[in-house]
Amino acid sequence: MDLFESQNAQEAGKHEPLASRMRPRSLAEFCGQRHILKEGTLLRRVIETDKLSSIILYGPPGCGKTTLALIISRETKCFFESVNAVASSVAELRKVLDKSKVNLKAYGKRTILFVDEIHRFSRSQQDVLMPDVERGNPLLVGATTQNPFFAINSPLLSRSLVFELKALDETDVMDVITRALADVERGLGKTPVKMDREALKFLAGVSEGDARRALNAVEVGVLSTPPGKDGTVDFNLAVAQESVQKKAVRYDNAGDEHYDHASAFIKSMRGSDPDAAIYYLAKMLYAGEDPRFVARRLVICASEDVGNADPQALVIANAALQASEFIGMPEARIPLAQATTYIACAPKSNAAYLAIEKATKDVEEGRSLDVPAHLKDSHYKGAESLGRGVGYQYAHDHPGHHVAQDYLTEHRQYYVPTEQGHEKTFKLYLESLKAKALPPK
Repeated sequence: MDLFESQNAQEAGKHEPLASRMRPRSLAEFCGQRHILKEGTLLRRVIETDKLSSIILYGPPGCGKTTLALIISRETKCFFESVNAVASSVAELRKVLDKSKVNLKAYGKRTILFVDEIHRFSRSQQDVLMPDVERGNPLLVGATTQNPFFAINSPLLSRSLVFELKALDETDVMDVITRALADVERGLGKTPVKMDREALKFLAGVSEGDARRALNAVEVGVLSTPPGKDGTVDFNLAVAQESVQKKAVRYDNAGDEHYDHASAFIKSMRGSDPDAAIYYLAKMLYAGEDPRFVARRLVICASEDVGNADPQALVIANAALQASEFIGMPEARIPLAQATTYIACAPKSNAAYLAIEKATKDVEEGRSLDVPAHLKDSHYKGAESLGRGVGYQYAHDHPGHHVAQDYLTEHRQYYVPTEQGHEKTFKLYLESLKAKALPPK
């Protein structure tokens, strides 16, 4: 690097975002992820002994996946190559793989290939990596926010260790912010900043474990706030709130967050916890979830988990579905909230769901039952001569609008009403019909 290149690099470094400048350079500086990086853990041992194999780092944005990959390359004394799965091609991958072979022959050092957003690699791109990764050069370090067991080819996954990184806790984020404010070389240490404890806690909470988001807010707040007469920037709660603007929640409309929140939403309604259900509803809608997706979950839950214990639940859920399609957001959140709280507070029964599951299993696996002759269609010429409909008794011609007759060719019971809500009435009614049908003693 000549003098001008050195000066240009220094100048470029000054304009790097704070989050990039403050990226930890060693395991000692790395914040959080103690569950996989504390002394004695597997990942820590293989890094420190330079016995690393290919790994997949899985976790939310801003938890340190890229940073950890860079640290691993330094600690293991490997060459480092980085590609982004969104922008790279198969041809680019092949160049990197060829370069890693040259480096191993020429210098005796392996190469770490860091693939950011590896879940966006096509199946064919992942297959290109397979032979070289299997031979151990390059060492693959893949980073993904998606569950790798769904997003990555099984053969590639089986040759890699998967480590899940967690969102940083509030204490970790506060440490990251405090360190950035004090760091003279890479941080904001040259600017006197008075950070209120209230503002610090707010930023740590609103960033939801994303260190990058927290540092971006700090940088915006410090650089945009005029210093006082003594030259100090007063970073109070109001400045912190302005720096963040609308809070971004961690939510992927097509990945784990989408399915995890939908699952928690349904399970909270099933568990009769309207407060938890409403929270998940609010979070999904705030993050931009399609209200029709939410409404469909409500309809399913109303039938599967409430069922005949309160038949009105399905009516309300279906009305919320129609309303959400008709009026759209943000007003659609109101009928969705009404349906959510109704279903959560309604008595529960999955008897109808269990009935269709059991009957379906019989249809799939058991002997197929023919329709009894007296129930078969008799509305055509010649039906009677075939015995169709002969002996059928019209229920409304009998007392109580019921008559005992066979509706299946052999006895089966699928629907077992519970004692819950309206279903108790069904149970008593069916029991009374059975009692009437019993022969006298």
